[in-house]
Amino acid sequence: MREKMQKRSRQLFESGYYCAESILIAFAEQHVTESRIIPGIATGFCSGMARTCGLCGAVTGGMMAIGLLTGRNAPDIPIEDTYERIQKFLDRFKEKYSTLDCCQLIGCDLKNPEERERFKNERLINTCFDIMEAATGLVYDVIQDQLQN
Repeated sequence: MREKMQKRSRQLFESGYYCAESILIAFAEQHVTESRIIPGIATGFCSGMARTCGLCGAVTGGMMAIGLLTGRNAPDIPIEDTYERIQKFLDRFKEKYSTLDCCQLIGCDLKNPEERERFKNERLINTCFDIMEAATGLVYDVIQDQLQN
């Protein structure tokens, strides 16, 4: 199932959705009913927080997917379980890539038009595809780890 989720998120990304959107859609399709707000709710988180060199969209998409599956839907439900899962995901991502920052991960600033052109010409999108696919796997692992404990 892990590989299926990774393949689906990559397929979504390659079809034109962006990083955060692709991860969120893949997990939503697998675990919940369809919603009109997905992927739109994730759009601003793509490209390093809307091209601000912030958190990688694969990271924020992963966080949203974990929240979608484990987050609370009433104020009296504890937050600890969701926070623990997100912290594990972030720790594992950072262990793998040493950073959570989009610009550091891909080596360019997407806010800068010249850098976006370099991103396109050098096909740095392939780096994003790989990172997003790996993040999907890490989200899957964290969710499965928690379900088995």
